[in-house]
Amino acid sequence: MIPQLPLALRWPRRQRFEYFHAGANAAALAAVQALAREPGAPWIYLHGADGSGRSHLLMAACQAASAAGRRVQYLPLATLSDHAAALRGVAGSELLALDDLGAIAGKREAEHALFDLYNRARAEGSALLFAADATPTQLGLDLPDLRSRLGACTQFALKPLDDDERRVVLKAQAAARGIELDDSVLDWLFARYARDLGALLDLLDKLDAASLAAQRRITIPFLRGFLREGGETAP
Repeated sequence: MIPQLPLALRWPRRQRFEYFHAGANAAALAAVQALAREPGAPWIYLHGADGSGRSHLLMAACQAASAAGRRVQYLPLATLSDHAAALRGVAGSELLALDDLGAIAGKREAEHALFDLYNRARAEGSALLFAADATPTQLGLDLPDLRSRLGACTQFALKPLDDDERRVVLKAQAAARGIELDDSVLDWLFARYARDLGALLDLLDKLDAASLAAQRRITIPFLRGFLREGGETAP
C-alpha cells in the first residue's frame, strides 16, 4: 500500500515548474510541462546526476496535473520497501511519476511489476513519467522487455546548473527577499558548502530568518558562525 500525503506535503511549493531553473534543460522542462497538461503527450524518461532536478520535475508535473484536475500519483521508489507491491497497487492515476528507478534494478518481481504497469498504463491511456540516475540500458535492469519499453520513451539527459547559473539564481532569490549577497560571500559559500541548488536555496531560507532575527547583514563572519552553530560545515 502506498502512503497518501496531504497535497501540500506531496507537492512542496518550491518543487513546481515556476521554481525550476532550466539552464541547459529547457527542452526537458517543456516536454514535462506538456506531459503534465496534455493527455496523449509522449511519455518521458529523465536521467541525470543528483542535483540535476529529476525529482523536482516529477513533483512539479504531478502538481500541475493535479491542479488541472487530473488524478496523479508520485512514487519515490528509493524510499519504498516493497517495490513490487507498490507498483502492483497503483490504480486510477491519469499521470504516474516514478522516481529513482534504479531502486528496482535486479529485483525480479519489481521489474516484472513495472513491466506490467507499463503495459496496463498504455492500455488505459494513462501517462507515465520516469526518472533515474542512468539511461534504461545503463540502469542494471535484468528484464530485456522492460529495458525496451523504457527505451521507447522520449529521453532527456538532465544537467545540473553550473556555478555561474547557481550564482545568478541565488542572487535573484536573495534579492526577492531584500537580501544583498556580495560576490565575496558567494565565493566563500561555494568553497565550503554543498553546491546542489536545492540545498543552497534551503540554506538561503534559513539565513534569511537568522539574519532578520539577529538584525545583521549576511557577511562572511555571520555565515561562518551560522554554519558552525548549525553543524553544517567545518569552521
